[in-house]
This record gives sequence, C-alpha cells and structure tokens, in this order.
Amino acid sequence: MLLFALVAHEVAHGWAALRQGDDTAYKLGRLTFNPLPHIDPVMTILMPIGLWILSSGQFTFGGARPVPITPRNFRNYRRGDLIVSSAGVVTNFVIAIGCALLFIGLGAIHELLGGAGTSTVDAAQRMLSWGMRLNLMLAVFNLIPIPPLDGSRIFYHALPPALGARYRQLDRFGFLILFGFLFLLPSALTFLMQPASWGYYQLLHYSVPFAVGEGWNIFQR
Repeated sequence: MLLFALVAHEVAHGWAALRQGDDTAYKLGRLTFNPLPHIDPVMTILMPIGLWILSSGQFTFGGARPVPITPRNFRNYRRGDLIVSSAGVVTNFVIAIGCALLFIGLGAIHELLGGAGTSTVDAAQRMLSWGMRLNLMLAVFNLIPIPPLDGSRIFYHALPPALGARYRQLDRFGFLILFGFLFLLPSALTFLMQPASWGYYQLLHYSVPFAVGEGWNIFQR
C-alpha cells in the first residue's frame, strides 16, 4: 500500500507536467504504475523497513525516485509549477478518500451477502485502513515547506519575488535541512502531522460502522 501511494504520487506529478507542456517524464517512461522505475534503494526500501522495525510496526514512511520535471517547458511557468507541485498531494488525498469508500462498500456488500467471506473482507479492510493513513501522512508531509518537498514549491510562489528568490537558495541544502528536521526536531514533525491524524480519524468515523471485524484497527497489538 505504501509503494502504491508513493508511485501514484510521482505519476501524478508526471501526468500534470505533461498536461502543462513538459513531456520529460513521459519520454523517459516514468508515467507508469510499474513500481520498478520509481524505486529508490534508500527512500523506497531501506527507510520504510527501518522505520517499521524501529516503531514495532506502528509507523512507516518513505519516498519514490522523483519523476524528472523541466519547468521551462511549461506553457505558463507559475501556473504549471503550482499545478504540478500540488498534483501528488491531491492524488494522495483522493486515494485516502477512495480507500474509505472501498472500505464502506466492502462492508455493505458483505452485509448484503449474509456475512460471506468475513476473514477476506476483514483483511481487505485492514489494508484499506492502512491506505487511508499512509496516503494522508504522505500528503501532509509533502506540504511541509522544506525543499525538496512539494510544499516548498507552493510556498515559493506565495512569496514576494525578492523573498522567493532568497528562499530558492535553500534548494541546494534541502535534503540536509529535511533530514535535520526529521531527526533533530521529531516533536515538531509530530505537531505538523496532526492534520493527517485528524483526517484519518474523520475517515474512520464514517468507515468503522461498516467494519466486519477488528482488522481495520491497525493499532491493535
């Protein structure tokens, strides 16, 4: 589910760029849901596994290899950059809502069929519960205005030109700032991720009445 969320996020950037006039990702074959072209050994494999182990299965996160974007190809630079930067985040929000709707649909169908396939539906709802949470976390995390996250591009366009130019100078140090933020200020990250938790519990509020078991509770031991 995490891999699908990461791949969908990057494919959304590529498709949005194509619509805005940049076919770089398309020509390089990155507009595909085949996960292989999107895998980064550290961000896609080592980080999620490491976080999963360190958190005893309660938390995981990661990233895919960014799709190549050439902003100068956009028909309108500012509009195109905003749309492309927002595309991944919007996609993850949509997937989270889609997971909730599938959760509800499976529960309703299970009830109509007289309770057939309880264990299978329970397992599917557990996966969909993870889908809600992971996609919301990915969306909110990417809105943090630290390069190279999507939020930094959106924030840049909200600044006055002179201040925006100075802000863009942080791009070269983006990964250092980001990893410093993650490991030195974990409490700040927890605070910034609260909207993801709020959104997750809002989706659960409407989904859990259709649960067929306890599989949806991804926090149970």
